[in-house]
Amino acid sequence: MRAMWNGSLTFGLINIPIRVYAASEERAIQFHMLHKKDLSPIRFKRVSQQDEKEVPYSEIVKGYEYSKGEYVVVDEDEFKKANQKRTSTMEIQHFAEVSEIDIIFFEKPYYLEPDKKAGKAYRLLVEALKKSQKVAIVNYVFHNKEHLGAIFSENDILMLVQMRYHAEIRSASSLTIPEEQISPKELKMALDLVDQLTAPFEAEKYRDLYADELLNLIDKKLKGKKLPTRSDEIKPSHKAQDLMELLQASMKDSAKPKKETVKSDKTKTKIHKLYSETKSKSAKKAKEAQ
Repeated sequence: MRAMWNGSLTFGLINIPIRVYAASEERAIQFHMLHKKDLSPIRFKRVSQQDEKEVPYSEIVKGYEYSKGEYVVVDEDEFKKANQKRTSTMEIQHFAEVSEIDIIFFEKPYYLEPDKKAGKAYRLLVEALKKSQKVAIVNYVFHNKEHLGAIFSENDILMLVQMRYHAEIRSASSLTIPEEQISPKELKMALDLVDQLTAPFEAEKYRDLYADELLNLIDKKLKGKKLPTRSDEIKPSHKAQDLMELLQASMKDSAKPKKETVKSDKTKTKIHKLYSETKSKSAKKAKEAQ
C-alpha cells in the first residue's frame, strides 16, 4: 500500500510520526463510455471557457473566486503555508466513549503506521485506548480540507475513522413517519423472526450479489446466449395485508436454504479469457480477408 499522508500524531506532549493508509477500496465493476455508433471510447477534455481549447494538466491551477469573474491563484505550497501545524499534524483534542458517537458521523477508515523510532509511543497509545475502551478525537488536514476523526485501538494497531461534521448531517425532521400501534402478539412474532435470523457477523460471507449477476449477464452476452426477458418492475402493493400473516410467511421463508451465488472473480477470469479468444478470432478473420 502507498501512504496517502505523512505527519505526526500528537498525544499531550508525545509526538508520534505516522503514515496514513486507506483501509478500504472501491470494488465496483468499471464501465467505459462508448459512442453507440461504432463503440469507440469517449474521452473528456479540459477545455478553457475563454478560447474553447484543451488545456493540459501542467497548465491548470487552483483559484478562489473572490468576486464575480475575479480569481486569486493558490498553489500547493501556499495551501501548506496556511497553517503548517495543521497540515502536518494530527492532534488529539480529547478522548470519548465510542457509545457517545452516533453512527451517522462515521465515514471512512484508515490505518495508522508508526515511524520505526516511534514504536513505543505508538504502542503506549494502542494500549491506553484498549484498556480505557475510549477513542481519541482528532483534527487533521487531508487534500486541503480539515477533517474530524476518531482513532480506535483495533487488533493492536491504531485505526482512524474519518467523521462528518455536525453541520454536514441533514435533519430528518421533514420526514413523515406514521404513528402505528403494534400489538404485543405482532411484536413477539417480529422478535421470534429476529431470533431465527440471528447469526454471528462474518464479513467475508457478504459480497456484491448484483455485481455477480451483472458479470453473469455479460458472460452470457459474450457467448451469444439468450438473455433473460426483462421482468416487470416490482411495485409496492397498496392492498391491506395482515401483519401477522406476513410475519408468519417470513418465518417460513427464512427457514428455507439460501442458494449460493456465483463467484465474481471466477466469472471475471472467464470473461477476460472469452474476450481474448473472440478478439483473436476477429483479428485472424481480418488478416485472412486481406
